[in-house]
Amino acid sequence: MIRHVVFFTVPIDGNLDAVRKGLQILTRIPHAKHLEIALNRKTDPASKEVDVVVYGEFVDDAALAAYKAHEIYAESIRRVKPLREMRFAVDYDTSQAFVTADEEA
Repeated sequence: MIRHVVFFTVPIDGNLDAVRKGLQILTRIPHAKHLEIALNRKTDPASKEVDVVVYGEFVDDAALAAYKAHEIYAESIRRVKPLREMRFAVDYDTSQAFVTADEEA
């Protein structure tokens, strides 16, 4: 499974709700096994920069590619890009992720 995580920042005087709603349309794309759009609660005292998070799970790279090629994905970019500051994205294969501590670490 591929996990797709994207963090967005919005200017202090920006329209956070418009960014959230512009990303919310991504949930209409059928290729994700699971997709969430959420506001950062900003409870971590060391990092409060991120405003909105997109979290998705895809069965494979082909499903993620189909999601990114969908016309709703392009529409979301059109709505959100002018309103956001930074965008950080991570895609990783869960079969390559550490899920236990290394005994020698």
